[in-house]
Amino acid sequence: MNRLTILLGILAIGLVFLILNHDSGRTLGLVNDDFGRLVTLGAIAAMIGTGIVQSRGHLGQSLRQFGIWVLIILILVSGYLYRRDLQSFGNRLAGGLVPGRAVVFTDNEGMQEVVLHKVENGHFETPVTVNGATVQMLVDTGASRVALSYEDAEALGLNPGGLAYTQTVLTANGQARAAPVTLAEVSIGPIVRNDIKAMVAEEGKLDQSLLGMSFLSTLDFLQMQTDELRLRD
Repeated sequence: MNRLTILLGILAIGLVFLILNHDSGRTLGLVNDDFGRLVTLGAIAAMIGTGIVQSRGHLGQSLRQFGIWVLIILILVSGYLYRRDLQSFGNRLAGGLVPGRAVVFTDNEGMQEVVLHKVENGHFETPVTVNGATVQMLVDTGASRVALSYEDAEALGLNPGGLAYTQTVLTANGQARAAPVTLAEVSIGPIVRNDIKAMVAEEGKLDQSLLGMSFLSTLDFLQMQTDELRLRD
């Protein structure tokens, strides 16, 4: 049995245990991170042992091969131990490259946070799931309710033509009539809210749907920085 087979066997067994015990956080009585380190040390020890046995006059070549495998192991272990940091970095990079994309972060306590980046017009926009369909919305803390454009309401199947436009609202296009509605479900990433009060603007009066305070006020945390908007459930 060569060193590669031994290495892959130990790492594969360790990985299976980690996957099976991912939700519990512990494997064989050890915290998963500690168990991962133990598996790595076991793989290194096995490689050292087999290297000594198989060297027999080829010490230089064995040391070079050993060094290569140690480097590979260190890369794999570092990737596992810092997987959350790497995922966070990747999400931030994706959010910066694709403005408006809702990026989800999970801290060490399992708390999830949604981060939005400003788009080219200087506002915060993001895809919002409403009743199972996706609508692009502008985040507006000045809007008392979630406000849907006539076109978006039509796309969501709300039948805006049959609604009662009994309220008067002020939009960027001036005064407009709006119809009150209740949205069964509104979500951004893992943040989900039910029975959200909203309104539908009459046709031609609202260029873009707004994510207003009837949704935002339900959040535990809302922080606006220079180029980021952070939302926490």
